[in-house]
Amino acid sequence: MAVFWSSLLPFQSFSPHAESNRLTREAKLAVFDDAWSTINQRYYDRKFQGLDWEAQRARFRDLAEKAGSSPELYSVLRQMIASLNDSHTRIYAPEEKFDWWRPRFITIGISINEIGGLPVVVQVDRDSAPHRAGVRVGDVIERINGQTALALISQRLGNRLELMSGPSRMRGFSSLMEGLPASIVELSWRTRDDKVKTASFQRYWKERELGVRIRQNGSVAVIEMDGFTKPIAATLANSLKKELRGARAIVLDFRRNGGGDAEAMIDVASVFLGNGLDLGHFTDRFGSSYAIATRTKSPFISRVLEQTSMPVIVLVSERTSSAAEIFTAAFKAAGRAQIIGGETCGCVLAIRHRHTLPDGGLLDVSEMDYQTPSGNRLEKRGVKPDRTVAVERTDLYDERDRAMDIALAEFRRRALLN
Repeated sequence: MAVFWSSLLPFQSFSPHAESNRLTREAKLAVFDDAWSTINQRYYDRKFQGLDWEAQRARFRDLAEKAGSSPELYSVLRQMIASLNDSHTRIYAPEEKFDWWRPRFITIGISINEIGGLPVVVQVDRDSAPHRAGVRVGDVIERINGQTALALISQRLGNRLELMSGPSRMRGFSSLMEGLPASIVELSWRTRDDKVKTASFQRYWKERELGVRIRQNGSVAVIEMDGFTKPIAATLANSLKKELRGARAIVLDFRRNGGGDAEAMIDVASVFLGNGLDLGHFTDRFGSSYAIATRTKSPFISRVLEQTSMPVIVLVSERTSSAAEIFTAAFKAAGRAQIIGGETCGCVLAIRHRHTLPDGGLLDVSEMDYQTPSGNRLEKRGVKPDRTVAVERTDLYDERDRAMDIALAEFRRRALLN
């Protein structure tokens, strides 16, 4: 079984014990050598996408040896792994214990995306300190601790911001608020009326609960899915007999769907695409393949999967990743749904097994590459929507969801929306 994951994961994680966990020289090099060797042996591409992996070892091993603590060591390892420009190959310090299905990250209570080349606030937690201080969705982050936000992002991307695109650039923007937990960050932001405000906030760990939310808009069911997990797939299968009984059309909102479990994605796809449809295959560095296809019987849902032929529109964005991209590509190829929104992440590789490092840290390695049934790769390419809808700051301030409005208008045109 292949497991996918991608841009929901934090760009960079930080140990909650920054001053502790000092390691001996031997211990640091044991962790470094094990991480480098594991990637060298397992990585799906023997040529490492043209990267000289031996040279990366020579470049970063000395830095790892000089690291003064576990957080510094893992910072070096992340810099080395970042050179792969691969959203699935990730490393976690022993204290982080990252759980795919309950992702956690450092925040001050806001989320940031790139809009119009600027770091823009796209979510503010209600009753958070930034919300009380007046930070609003649509505001532009100007400075962090006195440093220009764009300069900080470029620094995190190895001073290559102007050259970066795709998932690395996206993670560079979205990770802007990360830092040590309990540390204080001074934030300057520009409001809708062009005023610049400054306040200080404390960073903290936040855990995200992945789920599925279903609501009715007249006769259209809107299904917002954060990822593909077995409970989410079971919830959707059960909803066909309950919440979706009176629906005449469906909007699948995958704009924050970062992928997940292959088997769960297959079950959700089977509900809409029927039985026996080729969904493509994964291939490892040795040429071994793993094919996936829709089905009528799930290995973890007790009953036969009920299928629906209701019209579907799928909403996507640059945060639509991994298994969600495979799903979207299959819908598009089958002509089963119109795809609306932004181009997807282009983060489509697979992890088979997590590797435990000598100090208890964890390493995920991209062990399999994906190709569609027609032989196309989605990694670094993504899926282009049938209709592109770019998000603008004015939309955020006005709480306007243009992609959703267009989807509902399309169903209205087809006389499917009451």
